[in-house]
Amino acid sequence: MLSDINLQAKLEEKFDLEGYPEYRILGACNPPLAEQGLDAERDLGALLPCNVVVYKDDSDVVVSAVDPNTLLSVVENPALDDIAEDVRDRFDRVLDVATAEY
Repeated sequence: MLSDINLQAKLEEKFDLEGYPEYRILGACNPPLAEQGLDAERDLGALLPCNVVVYKDDSDVVVSAVDPNTLLSVVENPALDDIAEDVRDRFDRVLDVATAEY
């Protein structure tokens, strides 16, 4: 994990907003895949890291991320297709494990 933004704490700190629900934005990065992507498309850095959000919805914990195939399609570079599929497979495996534990 590259970054962890506690949005609830930030909103309280910056805007004195209390009572906002727990909400985290996790910046995930796989350096070898990032390097491959940046070698194929320099502007890809604007889309990195891959963000994953985690929050509570009633009694459920929700984990959400943008489909890498959809995200990388905005740069219209076919050289990124295999990388996007690899990232999606990795996300799927992680989410499968996370949801199986709960």
